[in-house]
Amino acid sequence: MPRLVEQLNGIGVSISKRQVMRLLIGNQEDFLTEARDVLRAGLQSASWVTVDDTGARHKASNGFCTQIGNDTFAWFGTTKSKSRLNFLDLLRAEYTDYVVNDAALSYMRGRVLAGPIIARLAEHPDKQFADPPAWQAHLERLGITALTVTPDPVQIATEGALWGSIQSHDFLRDTVIVSDDAGQFAVGLHALCWIHAERLVHKLDTFTDHQRAAQQQVRSLIWQFYADLKDYCRTPTPWQRAHLNERFDYIFRRRTGFVTLDRLLQRLHANKAELLTALDHPDIPLHTNTSENDIRCQVTKRKVSGGTRSDVGRDCRDAFLGLAKTCAKLGIAFWNYLGSRLSVPDQPIIPALPDLIRGQPP
Repeated sequence: MPRLVEQLNGIGVSISKRQVMRLLIGNQEDFLTEARDVLRAGLQSASWVTVDDTGARHKASNGFCTQIGNDTFAWFGTTKSKSRLNFLDLLRAEYTDYVVNDAALSYMRGRVLAGPIIARLAEHPDKQFADPPAWQAHLERLGITALTVTPDPVQIATEGALWGSIQSHDFLRDTVIVSDDAGQFAVGLHALCWIHAERLVHKLDTFTDHQRAAQQQVRSLIWQFYADLKDYCRTPTPWQRAHLNERFDYIFRRRTGFVTLDRLLQRLHANKAELLTALDHPDIPLHTNTSENDIRCQVTKRKVSGGTRSDVGRDCRDAFLGLAKTCAKLGIAFWNYLGSRLSVPDQPIIPALPDLIRGQPP
């Protein structure tokens, strides 16, 4: 902002920092809508997405910025929470409905919601609710809000209805979500980042030569396995699939005598299905580097400016950052994109980014 003001003043434009800010964040509804539609197109068409989040300040309070994207798009959303409810809400891409369908009921069963509660929701004729008040009123009529049991039936039912809404809008139908093992991201078809998994072994504190040797041996085995898994993703074969499945057990069921390491290996082995998702979906990445690279700009912005002060400023920051990253992934110069949207003379015409993400011709 100070650089923009200085540049404008330098060419003879008398303008204040506040006026520049108003120009940047005012009347940007079209850009905000396109950023939202970029997310919708990505969630409908992507075979995989990676996700990540980082701290964000808004109105002098701590919050979180979540990134969702792949090699064709990026989207950012800043909220107060990083819970699973929040993540599912972001995946609705600004739809506000709650839906009790087969996907929602399956989600509730997977989260061990009591059978009688699921039956109440499944048997009731009302299956779609326009907004949070309508959904909350439905839970109250069914007597679910009065229950004091574990797991929280209101939370699980709401998560399920959000997942039902996501599926009803054709989002994440067969899409793999790749994450760093943060609990809020474990929804749908979920895969884990190998870089974060190995980092747990790398960060273990060692105090003896035996412990250091065991740690290095396990790290070496993991990286060898990772290299072979990458080769499999390039040219998958049934023999390699079976071989990698057996090697995974060999690495993560071993006992080294280093108790902390053995417990960690046991924990990682429990995540076998999510770490080996690539065996069934060889097109997915084995890491979340894309998301970490995308969200780094948000981290830099937080360190430089400290945060946003208005809701429209927050929304514009997230939207323009997502649009700029999406343009870069699609091979479009961001200045050309802005020139096209602002009808600047002699600028190339840039098609709607959601259409490009879906692979539609311009």
